[in-house]
Amino acid sequence: MFFERPESGELAILVHLDLADEADQESPRELEELALSAGADPVEFLTGSRAQPSPKFFVGAGKLEELRALVQMHGAELVIFNHALSPGQERNIEHEIKCRVLDRTGLILDIFAQRARTHEGKLQVELAQLEHMSTRLVRGWTHLERQKGGIGLRGPGETQLESDRRMLRARIKSIHKRLDKVRKQRDQGRRSRRRSEIATVSLVGYTNAGKSTLFNQITASDIYAADQLFATLDPTLRRITLDDAGPAILADTVGFIRHLPHKLVESFRATLQETSEATLLLHVIDCYDDERHDNIHEVEKVLKEIGAEDIPQLQVYNKLDLLEGQAPRIDRDDEGQPVRVWLSAVSGAGTELLLQAVNELLSDDVFHETISLSPRDGGLRAQLYDQGAVLNESYDDQGHMQLEIRLQKKDLLQLLSRLDIPAERYCSVEVHH
Repeated sequence: MFFERPESGELAILVHLDLADEADQESPRELEELALSAGADPVEFLTGSRAQPSPKFFVGAGKLEELRALVQMHGAELVIFNHALSPGQERNIEHEIKCRVLDRTGLILDIFAQRARTHEGKLQVELAQLEHMSTRLVRGWTHLERQKGGIGLRGPGETQLESDRRMLRARIKSIHKRLDKVRKQRDQGRRSRRRSEIATVSLVGYTNAGKSTLFNQITASDIYAADQLFATLDPTLRRITLDDAGPAILADTVGFIRHLPHKLVESFRATLQETSEATLLLHVIDCYDDERHDNIHEVEKVLKEIGAEDIPQLQVYNKLDLLEGQAPRIDRDDEGQPVRVWLSAVSGAGTELLLQAVNELLSDDVFHETISLSPRDGGLRAQLYDQGAVLNESYDDQGHMQLEIRLQKKDLLQLLSRLDIPAERYCSVEVHH
């Protein structure tokens, strides 16, 4: 039996099961937020619990009957499951309830498709969608599958499927090629930043924690920021200047989410590379969210997956305006290093404290002092000018040059070593790793 599948579903029924295995648990509230972000209109929320999913329908026979009745009662066009369904389960449920079914992965991919703005973002989303779709190709052609046969007896079902699969494979290959080109261009940009020793500060966090609002507040930008999941998809880079640490690049990246589909992590590896190669991560946390500890854990998991778990991190507890009687502040560790900043990105309260903390953490590896050079140190003076490290120059009564310099400590050490000048002649330089 075959039914027409509408182009888009608006009236939606949401389905969530509490499963015995906590590792598979999803948040029911998050499903509602995802559905609204995708533009769906949820009319009913069907919940239940099972020790483990049914292999055929995911839900049990009773829940399936309940779901069929709800679809008919509301005239729903879409049923969204808060779980990853196998292609077979998706197909079986559609066959039984005569309504389009979308699983959590498909829903997130749909939101990503709506949010992608740049050429690279659109390519990444399309790649993830095609790879997801390739496992579900048979679905729209179930009414033709029985016409398969041997040589000379192949029916249109198999022909269509094979043709679709071939087109999909060709398209996936083509997107991979184009993405490789974009990645090479990105790598060149990152290499030039590394050569000029410009630090990259990357905003990371659970989706909807307020990263884009904070980004706008710091950089006086107007990138899209909204109270919805995945408002920002494409990475945005802006140059900022810090008092001691000098120029830095601030990067706003895609928000993370529980069980972020692996296909998306793979497809967005180029975008997430801004995070994996950052000098410092600002982990933005919604301090008003009851599930913030779980969200922190999920972000840490994705950071580990993209190889960014060892990058220095500063926690930014945002949405302080929603907590009564709390003032912006910096929390420090036993050594006086900033570890946490409390602020409100919406009102801007505490953003100066954040910049102060970032400046402290980045300038820890920057040498910014005035050194005295004798006339015989002309070679060192020339090299410092070559590196753009001299901010100011004056002469004292003895004819010594007083140079105010700022550069990375490791670069200064290498320079002194190359010129056979003992580092301690000018300063005690320690490099922090």
